Amino acid sequence: MPNKKILIVEDDPDVRLGMQIRLEANHYETFFVGDVESTVPAAQKHTPDLILLDLGLPGGGGFKAMENVKAHPALAAIPIIIVSGRTGQETRARALKEGANAFLEKPVDNQELLAVIRRALAPNETTHPKPGAP
Repeated sequence: MPNKKILIVEDDPDVRLGMQIRLEANHYETFFVGDVESTVPAAQKHTPDLILLDLGLPGGGGFKAMENVKAHPALAAIPIIIVSGRTGQETRARALKEGANAFLEKPVDNQELLAVIRRALAPNETTHPKPGAP
């Protein structure tokens, strides 16, 4: 079974490198971009299984990047996990309302990040029933 691919959309090289090291140590293949404009082309090129998305990005911010991804039918179903230094219930609620699968605040605990990624990548039994299931 091939490794799951994760697109990291993060403009801070240190944060990006930390995520890349953690993810690759756990057998994920990673790609990254650092701005809004590069997000959709990178997703189209690499067809990631999941996107980790910062909100404080050059070129319009993470909400714009998520909107751009969700606007492309071929990309719209890719799970998106927001990983941001922005805190507060309003930001979290907006992210989830606009289509994020989860919201994590920086600095992110490694085990929590990996657990949230595993949940987002797990097949959903209610939408994908096993063959022969009622």
